[in-house]
Amino acid sequence: MPEGADEIAQAQAILTPTLLALQRRIDGTFVRWAAERSAQEYQVPAFIAAHELARTDYLSSFPHLATFAAALDSEPKNVAAFAQRECVNPAGEIQATKLEPLRYVLTPAACYHFYAHLKHQDLDAPRYLTTCATCFRREASYRPLERQWAFSMRELVCIGSRDEVVAFLTDVSTEIDRFVAQIGLPVAWADATDSFFQPTKNAKWWLQRLEPNKKELVFGDGLAIASINYHRTYFGERFCITRDGQRAFSGCIAFGLERWLSAVLRHYGGTPETWPAAWRE
Repeated sequence: MPEGADEIAQAQAILTPTLLALQRRIDGTFVRWAAERSAQEYQVPAFIAAHELARTDYLSSFPHLATFAAALDSEPKNVAAFAQRECVNPAGEIQATKLEPLRYVLTPAACYHFYAHLKHQDLDAPRYLTTCATCFRREASYRPLERQWAFSMRELVCIGSRDEVVAFLTDVSTEIDRFVAQIGLPVAWADATDSFFQPTKNAKWWLQRLEPNKKELVFGDGLAIASINYHRTYFGERFCITRDGQRAFSGCIAFGLERWLSAVLRHYGGTPETWPAAWRE
């Protein structure tokens, strides 16, 4: 555990003011890149409607990663029964009474909100968007900052024609390469696949292997701190988004902010004076 970060359940980390300031400066670099590309910044909710997420096949492809928004059934007797019992048992488990139907999923990736927001629209120009969201993914194991149930994801997204999306992804990847070389962070790009449930039984996993559309920026012993994802027309088709009447392409660049924080602390140390100049106070 890095100095200045306290571990809580599922290896979540509480950041001290010094580390929080560093994480915000790291994110500020990505925000600047977004602004230089005229990306509009959005704030997105902590959860997404299950019927919208179902358009992407997320729940069938990644059921092991999903976290659901749950609440007690609001019928007064049900709520009273919950309040009158031992709400939390000695093992720390909530002793719930009847729950409302599960209709929402805690945000698994920031960009899903954009496709739902632009559903059924015909774009007369490419859309460049960015947001930072708390995302939730269940994991088999956890490690503070590097693999958390809840984590901060900054995304830069382009939705447009094929050429517009490819140009955007190429441009931002070049910016990343220039920056990491400038600060001397030892990273490398690697082809990657998403963490599908029963991957060999999922056609999308095979497609990613046959026609790579995901690259990860890997630090040290395999820590992926960013990814570039070329979706082709997948989300355009699922959400009926078009660009000048043609099915829209999309792509995104995702940055895991806690992972970048961990990489900085591991490579440069915990002393602010040793951090890259771009991220010193």
